[in-house]
Amino acid sequence: MTVAQAVVEYLSKQYTVDSINGVEYRERLIPGTFGIFGHGNVAGVGQALKQYQQLDPAIMPYYQGRNEQAQVHQAVGYARHTRRRQTYAVSTSIGPGSSNLLTGAALATTNRLPVLLLPSDTFATRAADPVLQQLEQPYAYDITVNDAFRPLSKFFDRVNRPEQLFSAFHHGLRVLTDPAETGAVTISLPQDVQAEAFDVPEEFLAEREWRIRRPAADDDDIARAAAAIRAAKRPLIIAGGGVLYAYANDELAKFVELTGIPVGNTQAGVGVLPWDHKFSLGAIGSTGTTAANASAAEADLIIGIGTRYEDFTTASRTAFQNPDVKFININVAAIDAYKHGTTLPIVADARKALVKLNAALGGYRVGADLEQKIEAEKKRWDVTVDEAFDTRFTPLPAQNEIIGATNRAMDARDVVICAAGSLPGDLHKMWRVRDPFGYHVEYAYSCMGYEIPGGLGVKRAALAEAARGGEQRDVVVMVGDGSYLMMHTELVTAVAERIKLIVVLIQNHGYASIGSLSESLGSQRFGTQYRALNEEQHSFDEGETLPVDLALNAESLGVKVIRIEPGEKVIAELEQAIRDAKATPERGGPILIHVESDPLLDAPSSESWWDVPVSQVSELDSTKQAFQTYVDHKNRQRKLLG
Repeated sequence: MTVAQAVVEYLSKQYTVDSINGVEYRERLIPGTFGIFGHGNVAGVGQALKQYQQLDPAIMPYYQGRNEQAQVHQAVGYARHTRRRQTYAVSTSIGPGSSNLLTGAALATTNRLPVLLLPSDTFATRAADPVLQQLEQPYAYDITVNDAFRPLSKFFDRVNRPEQLFSAFHHGLRVLTDPAETGAVTISLPQDVQAEAFDVPEEFLAEREWRIRRPAADDDDIARAAAAIRAAKRPLIIAGGGVLYAYANDELAKFVELTGIPVGNTQAGVGVLPWDHKFSLGAIGSTGTTAANASAAEADLIIGIGTRYEDFTTASRTAFQNPDVKFININVAAIDAYKHGTTLPIVADARKALVKLNAALGGYRVGADLEQKIEAEKKRWDVTVDEAFDTRFTPLPAQNEIIGATNRAMDARDVVICAAGSLPGDLHKMWRVRDPFGYHVEYAYSCMGYEIPGGLGVKRAALAEAARGGEQRDVVVMVGDGSYLMMHTELVTAVAERIKLIVVLIQNHGYASIGSLSESLGSQRFGTQYRALNEEQHSFDEGETLPVDLALNAESLGVKVIRIEPGEKVIAELEQAIRDAKATPERGGPILIHVESDPLLDAPSSESWWDVPVSQVSELDSTKQAFQTYVDHKNRQRKLLG
């Protein structure tokens, strides 16, 4: 076999095995391969995929994409929705095809989500050096473009000889399926080696199972944690994505109902509890609810479960104002369990740790005064969101209204997708989630352009779920015009495969999120509006609005488009448009709903902060004023270890 043929057949035989509450799951680790072909992989991986397609299309289904980075985003979206049990492989040519994967690799690794990257590389034999698209460095001739993947990947290897294939993929998939280590796994395949023939041991091509490691918590750690919880007066749980990946939401619900300890969730943790659960305070941190942030300010014990404590989660370490606050960190990854200098790290699967904590805390419950405060703060925030959703601005609505309309029009099992701009923050604090799979916002890397390909990956996973007998889920992408322009090309992929992806495109003629941040930092929304160039001042801030029609752009790609015109009926028409889109046939292709908004109408305040440094000296009065505000907030920042 050739190396490429061996890779394809090997990947078709790999399975993940998982056990949740005594139920065994066995699924293909790599259900398909994405690829854009160039001279680096067309005769290697491309030939192998074509050969197996003719032998049996089910061996390794091939999927087209329009951009290499977007293909990674599709794989990441799929991996998130399958709770890291499955992902796709991505094959590219050498040079720009490979380097286009770099942003996707960083996104996957930052989000701790598995993706298998197979970038092609220049000749291992150097028979024709330098070849087209080869990077040459005079100080190290063995360096190629693909070495840029090393710091972005959780595992990297280069197969310079066919015999290296065995160890490269064995160790690569070990990392790919390890909850504590997973991320981008990159195995570089030189274009000549891909086509080289060699004798492949049958053992390499046999079916193999990779059991998801779910380590149990140490009993001594649980005993110490239980003692700390019993001694606390104002405990608070911060639940992250690790709760969902461990399928621990039911056990978390038992824990909070037993103890009365409230829960604030990170972006990745939205869905750990329904929004209206008695002890759910919603989002926490810089984009959090006032309810969660008020509890965080007074908390004397933070119980972090499956969170990596991003600065948005901790409000840049200003969220925790109790001078005696301590941390219990439950995480499958030691790097996260030890953060903030905790002396109570529990390196374990979240569900297994919660099972033991529930047993150890029998009879414990927080004081009635804390429960009353939780109820009052939750009610105050719910009223705030109701007002934000129900206030009507004309002729252009606020983004709050658009979020509210979308939320109301979607079913409980539907999934909302977002990634960058002002939308993620507004969704985090206001979206009323009703299903553990109902919210998917990529915010570890906050990558503009992720929304449409990431949503397409989630939709693929939802379709596979329905094919196995599950209920159908609609996937609704919410995206601003800035992110849309970054990577809308995967709409063509949805058209080609007739995948029903619903896209709500919010047109505000610029970068609303950074515009607002720029204004708060004294930079006067510089460079954040889409305007024609004013040549006299060389400014894009005050010219005419660009005559760009994104709805027409989507139509030109073959997408069905619904335009919502400005006016008094915008919100009612938007809700109906989403319901109409949901009612279309499942294989009817993508639908885009175009609606304009007023970028100057902000969401309710989180009564929180995010550390973005302000110029210490300036000729602008706006910057001077912003710096004084920055200093005031900076004085509240805690020097937490780790």
